[in-house]
Amino acid sequence: MEDDELLAEQVAFYRARAPKYDEWWQRQGAYARGPDFDQEFDRQVRHVEDALRRFAAAGDVLELAGGTGWWTERLARSAHRLAVVDSSPEALELNRARTGRPHVEYEVGDIFDWTPETLYDVVFFSFWLSHVPRRRLAGFWSMVRSCLRPGGRVFLVDNHHDPALGAGIGDPYVRRYETDRHVRRLDDGREYAVVKVMYEPEELSAQLADLGWKAGLQATPLFLYGWARPSEGGTQG
Repeated sequence: MEDDELLAEQVAFYRARAPKYDEWWQRQGAYARGPDFDQEFDRQVRHVEDALRRFAAAGDVLELAGGTGWWTERLARSAHRLAVVDSSPEALELNRARTGRPHVEYEVGDIFDWTPETLYDVVFFSFWLSHVPRRRLAGFWSMVRSCLRPGGRVFLVDNHHDPALGAGIGDPYVRRYETDRHVRRLDDGREYAVVKVMYEPEELSAQLADLGWKAGLQATPLFLYGWARPSEGGTQG
């Protein structure tokens, strides 16, 4: 499957999945795994939230692939102005209802074709980088660079897989795990292929260095997170 076809399926999946996307965050439905897992999940989420608070996403902030707004709500607490872009109007409607802040602006757009109309102090994206095909990684980070004012910074959050946790935490909607992609099924039986590139902090930091970025990335068993900023004199990628 070519990248364009795969990315079109990915957009279709997340538009259809939007009404139930938050079940993952809330560990409801097929994601319910009991109080012990809930406690550990919440502990790791708080760990990432603390890192984001220390990062201090202030000023003009851009959130790419904002989805249903779990992180938008948190960014809105520190941002002077917050712009949110996502390819799913369904997800953005849920985001708007959840966030409810007048200084948050929303735009429906395909991030692979989207270009900024202004510059930002911070670019944030969560659970998005793993959906960028490896062949488009350089182009994506070049676009991110074009969004930043001098001195601008990036914060990212994504999935991380620790084999020590075992197979019991697999996504119940994934029908097949393939190299850098998943085949996922909705409740109505429709199946879609989506990009899913899993990084380790060291691997991603090295790739970003090659593209002209400095990064400070860490991981818990479930989450990859951290900051990045353009290196002085770095390449555009």
